[in-house]
Amino acid sequence: MPLTGVKSISEQVSAEEIQSLARDLQLLRGQIQTVSSQASEYSITIEALSNQDPSRPIFRSLGNLLLEVDDRDLLESELKGAKEALDDHLGRLIEREENLREQYEKKANQFENG
Repeated sequence: MPLTGVKSISEQVSAEEIQSLARDLQLLRGQIQTVSSQASEYSITIEALSNQDPSRPIFRSLGNLLLEVDDRDLLESELKGAKEALDDHLGRLIEREENLREQYEKKANQFENG
């Protein structure tokens, strides 16, 4: 005869599960901050490029070299493409964070009420 009020092992929420979710959230928040900073840097670079006098040369860092850019439009296109990729990645990270936060809150409630 099953005992009422007793959860099976598979239904129990452990402190380790909650701690693991908390660590995952912390790591994800760090990634979000890093990608957000990178996207912001691209925005600043794109804005600076558009404000630069077209008669002045533009240089691009390649390893230890600064090379003059011949095609500003191509450079701007590459920068915008890289920023869009970062923005897309950031969106996926934020969505993952929201899902993890929901899981964390659910498990924490189960643990407290368990």
